Amino acid sequence: MTTPRLVGSKDNTMPANRFQASNIIENEAVRVAERAQAGGPAESIGRTLSTSKLTAWYSGRVAIRDVNLTFAPKKVTAIIGPSGCGKSTMIRCLNRMHEVVPGTKVSGDVMLDSENIYGANVDPVLIRRRIGMVFQRPNPFPTMSIFDNVAAGLRLNGIPTGKYLPDLVWQALDRVGLWDEVKDKLRLGGTSLSGGQQQRLCIARAIAVAPDVLLLDEPTGALDPIATLKIEDLLRQLQKDYTIVIVTHNMQQAARVSDITAFMLAGADRVGGVVEVGPTDHIFTNPSDARTESYITGRFG
Repeated sequence: MTTPRLVGSKDNTMPANRFQASNIIENEAVRVAERAQAGGPAESIGRTLSTSKLTAWYSGRVAIRDVNLTFAPKKVTAIIGPSGCGKSTMIRCLNRMHEVVPGTKVSGDVMLDSENIYGANVDPVLIRRRIGMVFQRPNPFPTMSIFDNVAAGLRLNGIPTGKYLPDLVWQALDRVGLWDEVKDKLRLGGTSLSGGQQQRLCIARAIAVAPDVLLLDEPTGALDPIATLKIEDLLRQLQKDYTIVIVTHNMQQAARVSDITAFMLAGADRVGGVVEVGPTDHIFTNPSDARTESYITGRFG
């Protein structure tokens, strides 16, 4: 296999023998390097993400209450439900993004394997690196090139990659199917790409730091059908290495891409919670709860 050349990068020379010299400093840099050997991320050991009695508030109002869910490694879990049921609030609690909004509060536990991400002395910045997130509207950094958009995740997380940076950028772009489309224009701005390409660029930025979990909040909501299918195909590839959670209003999408589906619904008090969770084929063909069936069959929502 011929190692590609990163046209237009600050260091156009790709390492001849990727990661054979294991001097990348230590800790996070070593972890990223090990996950990126042999032309792509090494097989993830798999992390289980789970919630217990997860409750979240906005400005004193309860948004979700007592959410108990388990997200299995190397599986795609879809969160479905009508608008206002707390899907986006819940997913933002999974990597402590909820707390960046003033006036919010969270109680309960969110566990990454045996570690409570809301525990004392846990660094939320590190949690957000280990549990990456992609939003509905593609958000490449507007002043950065395509190359620097991917490299930004590594740089902002303080991962000292040194001469391996071009290789890590290439691998992330290749993994999301963007390399062949952008290899000759890496110095162009990230916003010069189409909407679907921008979203894949954002996914590349998220996976460049080798997270354990990937969260996606309506990742295709602003995309056309062709770009949507590319993202869905990509998720099926990425699940081999990550625990994936996707919030979607599109039930057909949930049926196509997920292994597990959780249905959320808000009650009369406008507080969201989980009604039912199970294998996707069961949820869509033989749900246990009448409310799930009503939503799946389009009677409301």
